[in-house]
Amino acid sequence: MFDYPKKVILGEITVRDGFQHEEKFIPTRAKLWCLEELILAGFNRLEVTNFGNPRGMPQFADADELFKLIRTSKRVKDRLAGVELTAVTIREKAVDRAIRAKNEGYGPDRILMMVSTSPSHMVRNSGLGHKEYWAEVERCIKKAHDAGIKFNGTVSTIWGCPIEGPTELKAAVEVTRRFLALGADDIEHADHDGSAPPDKVYEYFSLILDAFPNPELHIAHFHVTRGWGLANVLAALQAGVTHFESTLGGTGGQPANFVDGVPVAGTGDYYYQDPNIVGLVSTEDMVVMMDEMGIDTGVDVDRVLQIGRTVEKITGRRLRSECIKTGRIPKGPTGH
Repeated sequence: MFDYPKKVILGEITVRDGFQHEEKFIPTRAKLWCLEELILAGFNRLEVTNFGNPRGMPQFADADELFKLIRTSKRVKDRLAGVELTAVTIREKAVDRAIRAKNEGYGPDRILMMVSTSPSHMVRNSGLGHKEYWAEVERCIKKAHDAGIKFNGTVSTIWGCPIEGPTELKAAVEVTRRFLALGADDIEHADHDGSAPPDKVYEYFSLILDAFPNPELHIAHFHVTRGWGLANVLAALQAGVTHFESTLGGTGGQPANFVDGVPVAGTGDYYYQDPNIVGLVSTEDMVVMMDEMGIDTGVDVDRVLQIGRTVEKITGRRLRSECIKTGRIPKGPTGH
């Protein structure tokens, strides 16, 4: 009998990671609506945008505007003080931009930089090799903390790389160790490739929690490229992980290289022939599963399902949540 955590902390990252893979620009007001609704549903950790160059990622051309809108939203003004808003800042120029926004009163509470264990993926994602990138990370952690911004270190290609193939779990443990030694406030452990089988997820998080026992430091981030997302969530729960990330409808993945009918640089060719097979664990399905397991997610499950149905209308396509169609498991007679 596994002793699952009684309570978890969920980070909802649809508006950044989920929408970055969409091949049409999601209107700024729709992004704002999603952020507001997620806050009203009980989520206290949200990714808002990416402060990288919008020439390669036009989905984030509204980064400053969106942050200003959520900071001044009347719908969530009474709740915003308890919400942590994150911006992705892969390179130092993006970090500097986030700090400027913070100094002007609307910027992020937390930023994110990413190190891949795979050298090829590291260069593809950031344009730098490991040596140069680690030097940038060290500078940026200090800058962020001086500005009153938390710093997340994300570890990628833990269980495999879409370019190089197999990777070593111990390499990701050492990346985690280095991030924490440099002062990172928390670590996202990411299966961006969808390569992680559940047994290796359990093995990895057991290694991580043995080496760095504070569960508050660690966030699990799983993709569903091969359909294993919720199985991996379960394996992480069994290992003692209490912090997870997800997106509505299982959206997300590599930034789109074709937006509103225009080819863009992004991160180059899609890693997979069918771009719609990627994406994260579905928020709707994960919260329903955890609710059935008696795990407190802190969110309004019914409202999450309603938001998910609307996000299908926003994206204009059927997404990957099962529970927005099937609903929750009945707690009593259904009348059928």
